[in-house]
Amino acid sequence: MQELFKYLYENPEIEKLTGGDINDVFKVVDAEKQFVVKVNSKADFPLMFEKEKTGLELLNHTFKTPEVYRVGEYQNHQFLELEYLAESPKNDSFWLEFAKKLAKTHQKTEKTFGFHQDNFIGSLVQINDQKETWADFLIECRLNPMIEMAVNAGEVNYVEAKIIEKFYSRINELYPEEQPALLHGDLWGGNYLSTNEGPVLIDPAVYYGHREMDLGMMDLFGGFDAELFEIYNDIRPLEKNWESRIQYNQLYPLLVHLNLFGRSYWEQVLNILQKFT
Repeated sequence: MQELFKYLYENPEIEKLTGGDINDVFKVVDAEKQFVVKVNSKADFPLMFEKEKTGLELLNHTFKTPEVYRVGEYQNHQFLELEYLAESPKNDSFWLEFAKKLAKTHQKTEKTFGFHQDNFIGSLVQINDQKETWADFLIECRLNPMIEMAVNAGEVNYVEAKIIEKFYSRINELYPEEQPALLHGDLWGGNYLSTNEGPVLIDPAVYYGHREMDLGMMDLFGGFDAELFEIYNDIRPLEKNWESRIQYNQLYPLLVHLNLFGRSYWEQVLNILQKFT
């Protein structure tokens, strides 16, 4: 790792930041400029940072996102050099601003659900094949790949996994018909910052999907004030019974967590699906 920083900088001051299971994350000060540098294995996660750059730049049309300075490779590593943004306490208008920007993000649309390239959610490849309908995309690109992965890993057996098929048959009647919306794709409480410039989004897993998917992820692990959901609904009203659909939008992130962290998440998946048996 030291060789990488010698390659990138002349005389850097390096501070290890809290990262995750995938990346090593550093704050770097060099020539009085500050950067965030993310590093991981280019063999394990090919083109991950190129895809992250694409997502950050797409979301930057509505939200502030860290500017991407450099993406590259050195020996066995790949790196992403970002603008360093200092965090600050939320001001009184933080959630209002967040809601407005999220509503504007979700107004950006495409003809199909999906994206022009696959990307990553955590360390897992996220399949983004473009589909004409939300039901096809949700089944074929989100839920089925995660179920198959869990079965192949032995976290869930084939027989118990079949419970999700009853949900598949109901998707069209459960979800209101909407145009594909640009989504952050992994919008949990750890993927936004409060800064002097307002809310900042980081670590995207972008695609065009049903906008309630972002809301489901936001609700799943907390970190978002109830005021945000109320303001969002005032700005860009959701179809009736959206609160009851939140749980359906949590199936995908729960299955992602099951594949990343183990079977303990299957109980939450079952609690959602059992009403369809």
